[in-house]
Amino acid sequence: MKRETRGLLLIAVAAALVGTVAAFIVEGPGPLLRTEAGQRAFNAVIQRDAPEGLAIARRGQPMPIPKVWTLAGERIDLPVPKRRPLLINVWATWCGPCIKEMPELAEFARAQGQDGVQVIGLALDDAAAVAAWLERLPSPYPHVRDDAGPRDAGVVLGNPAGVLPYTILVDADGIVRKQQVGPFQSTAQIAQWSITGKN
Repeated sequence: MKRETRGLLLIAVAAALVGTVAAFIVEGPGPLLRTEAGQRAFNAVIQRDAPEGLAIARRGQPMPIPKVWTLAGERIDLPVPKRRPLLINVWATWCGPCIKEMPELAEFARAQGQDGVQVIGLALDDAAAVAAWLERLPSPYPHVRDDAGPRDAGVVLGNPAGVLPYTILVDADGIVRKQQVGPFQSTAQIAQWSITGKN
């Protein structure tokens, strides 16, 4: 009886493993990336290749402030609001998943008003392309930009691999609370994710 139970358990584990691999092949890593554990693991992997000597954002630590460009061409420190949580969404005009999630981010930003989470878009893209895109689709939240490269503002925000979209959540005290690789699926998902519990 004990041997039969062990055999059944091995068959069940093997079936679960086959199902997980099949889901990964068919659906990609999406389901895994939609979990907090999956995001933590993925962030640990992409942060291993951070450029030497460059401070990058890490969960539970103060966010380093990268240099960015305004859309008017001025070089500034990333604007960080005081006493408000901050959601920074790193995107590009050529990134399909980035564009797909923008209406959800816009709806979330509108719902936050003046006292909720501040949303900022950070485009790793050409200035003319960003300006043209935002002219066609005006945004309710501010945008800045940087030139993509091995030490760009997205890297400083914790994404050395350059995977887009990438979003970081900073609490009102400037501490990095969450990092998300990949797009959000809904405004409700963004709202749930942006709860800044001190974990």
